[in-house]
Order: sequence, then C-alpha cells, then structure tokens
Amino acid sequence: MKFVTGSSKQLTVWQDLTGGGLNNRPVTVHGAVHALRDMGGVVFLTLRMARGSVQCVCAPDVLPQGLREECCVELSGAVRAEPRAPGGVEVAVETAAVLSRPAAPMPVPLGKRKLGLSLDTGLPLRPAVLRHPRERAVFKLQEGLARAFRDYLTGEGFTEIHTPKIVHAGAEGGSNIFRLDYFGKKAYLAQSPQFYKQTMAGVYERVFEIGPVFRAEKHATPRHLNEYTGLDLEMGYIRSFYDIMEAETGYLRHAMALLGREYRPELELLGVELPAADSIPCLRFDDAKRLAAEKYGCRIRDPFDLEPEEEARIGRYVKEEYGSDFVFVTHYPSKKRPFYAMDDPDDLKYTLSFDLLLRGLEVTTGGQRIHGYAEQVAKMEARGMDPAEFESYLMIHKHGMPPHGGLGIGLERLTMQLCGLDNIRYASLFPRDRTRMEP
Repeated sequence: MKFVTGSSKQLTVWQDLTGGGLNNRPVTVHGAVHALRDMGGVVFLTLRMARGSVQCVCAPDVLPQGLREECCVELSGAVRAEPRAPGGVEVAVETAAVLSRPAAPMPVPLGKRKLGLSLDTGLPLRPAVLRHPRERAVFKLQEGLARAFRDYLTGEGFTEIHTPKIVHAGAEGGSNIFRLDYFGKKAYLAQSPQFYKQTMAGVYERVFEIGPVFRAEKHATPRHLNEYTGLDLEMGYIRSFYDIMEAETGYLRHAMALLGREYRPELELLGVELPAADSIPCLRFDDAKRLAAEKYGCRIRDPFDLEPEEEARIGRYVKEEYGSDFVFVTHYPSKKRPFYAMDDPDDLKYTLSFDLLLRGLEVTTGGQRIHGYAEQVAKMEARGMDPAEFESYLMIHKHGMPPHGGLGIGLERLTMQLCGLDNIRYASLFPRDRTRMEP
C-alpha cells in the first residue's frame, strides 16, 4: 500500500543556483534547452528554468544524440563560479537525460535578446512567444503586483471574496455588456464585482477580490481589452473617500518595495524604473484639466471627462511640477460617474470619486458610494432607472450600510505602464479583444 503525504523531494531551482550557496556542490536541474552552441571540444547549453536561465557546459559526448532547442532535459553535475556567465555561475554537466523532444522547431527565435515581432505576428504564436525571457519577465512582475495586493490587504484586515461573473444586470449600465442565454433567461458577464463587493462590505467591512472583468466595448485601442483582471477592494466605515486613496497608496508602496526586493532580475532585464509611491499628489478634476491646458496651450474640448491626450498631459504636468509618476484626479463630474457614486454635498455637479493616473494613463477608478436607501433610489430615478430591477442590490441599502467606498485597478494597465509597454495586449497572457478569441 502506498500513501501520499504531501512531501516531495526539493528540486534545485534557479534562485538556489544564482545565490552562490551551491558552488562546488553537485546538483540535478531540469528545464528546456533555450540555446545550444557546439564549440568543438565543448558545448554550451543555456537551460531555461522556471524563473531564469543558467549556463551549462559539457563535453559533446555527454549530451544525447539529436538534442536541440526546446528539448526538456534533466542535467546533473557540479555548480561552479563563472563570472562571465549570466548569474555568475554555470553547471558542469556530467550526465544528461532527455525528458521530451519537440515535434517541430520553434516558430520564433527565442535565443534573440528581443523578438521584434509585430502584434499581428506575435499574438497568434502566443504559446511559443511567452517562453521568451522578456515576455516571461513581464508576467513575473504582474505576479508581483497581484501578490502584493493580496498580501498587503490581508495584512490590513481585508477579507478575500469571490463573486459571480454571471449576473442578471450590469453594474455599470450602458451597452458595453456581454449578453448570455442562461437556461432560457437573459444574463450577462459581470462588468465588475461592484454590487457584490458593496454587499460584502456590509458583512466583513473590508473586502477585496482579484478576478476577471468583462467589457463589450468595440474599441481597438492600445489601452482597452474586452476581458481583463480587476484588483478590487471595498471599505466600510470610511470617514472620507480619501481613505480609499490612502489604502491604494499603501498598496502601491508595498508593491514597489516587493518588486524592488524580490523581482530585481526581471526589473533589470526589462529596464524598468519603479515609480515612487510614498506621496501621491491629488488634483481636482477641473483644476487638473485647466492647469494642463494652460501649461501646454491646449483647448478643453470635453468638460465632463478626460480624453487620453489630457491624461497624458496631466501626467506630464505632475511629473514636471511635483516629480511624481502618479496622480490622483478627484471630484469627477456626476454626469460621467455611475449611479452608485456619491455626489459631493458641497457641489452636486461633482462626485466624491477619483481616478489614479500612472505616467499619464488611468489605471484605477474609485470613490465613495451612496449608502442611504432613499438617496440611492432617488439617484436611480433621476437617471431614468427602475429601482425594481435592482431589488437585490438595494437590499443592502434598505437594511443599513455604513459609509463605504472602493476602487478597481486594471492589472494589465498597471503592468503596461510599469513596464513601459506600448500596447496593453503585451500585458495580457492571452488577450481578448474585438477580433481575438484564441489562442
């Protein structure tokens, strides 16, 4: 009888090799052959491991016949210091075993420093392209951003929740919503977890979720996806919507510190300069538009929203005036905010809401919500909405809710801006846009 106990042999990983603690010791490593160079009397093999690559060196007769790039192998040998090798070490291979062989050569040259593929060429080849070191580095940093969100908020007393993605009504309204046939009934893919995270703020006070968001927007821009990953939080018993901005600033500070501490190889490979998040300036919506227009001699065309060019100018203005890559733009016009946004009691044309811009692009939208039943119903009716269609949502208001608010961060946009990418599709493993459902 065999029993499984949950314990297994610890593998030698890339971080162990590069740390220098295994020098002159025997190891067994596995990975894919990233590059192979036969120099006559010696063969240099670059082994691509889970986190990074390591140089391996051996005599030609050590390697199995027919070994080529993308063969999966297990290598045994001794680790030795080699300043000229990436990571400062190499493995002197003594035995090698092939675990699997590719049936066809790679369609892209993974050994090149940069692939240099266009989007139209690279996206259909995504399963192969993602093996390139620079592509892998982007999504390792994305992992760090999501990991920091979960770790920071858990430490701040937030409870992680998981909400439905098939819903009976859209949270944002409008036409940008995917419709489904749900056993003969109309249903939709969730535009956000808005209603549910508000509900759960009345249960746990502080909640967060990392999950997919669906928007049926017929855009073909470098900043939009039809499915993206939302980092959402909601907080009860807030004193001001500035409490929400404080929470996000705390997360960003934690995330930048984590990336700088534990993701240095990826930062260096991509040439990423981490933005400081210790103190983020705040500008009112109307002031931000005016100041950027005056400084750069531009006309304000839409008084109720920010155009992409305006976001870029505001980001430039804040960088030049305050040295910050981030800026909170607050008090958005009520006309452009959802029905659950709380209006500013000092000026009902504006809301207690905000966007966060990073290097001139919006990566977050948030604000205080209406918590009173009568107030929420009145705002719905003023917008021509039927409160009866939102009966389950309004239950939280009817039976008492604390002052609360929250935000949603687009993980792909945050990744794109952090890494200096020029298209959000590069920050999505398998992007979904208006024309793409595969791979």
